[in-house]
Amino acid sequence: MRLSLDRVKRGQQVVIRSLPDERIRAQAIRFGIAEGAEVVCQEIIPAGPIVIRKNKQEIAIGRDLARRIDVELVS
Repeated sequence: MRLSLDRVKRGQQVVIRSLPDERIRAQAIRFGIAEGAEVVCQEIIPAGPIVIRKNKQEIAIGRDLARRIDVELVS
């Protein structure tokens, strides 16, 4: 099931399916996140960022950006 990153619930594991533009894609790659990467939603800060985890690294992603990142739930 595809949805945007801001719709993911805490603890869900997802695969990044698309990043919105080249600049954001380049930033994400610096953190080791690219299309096809599996990440876990670590925390959802009310009215704040979505915190995702890949391996032992946690990354906070703002809501506006998270709304534009397409993900797919891992079953």
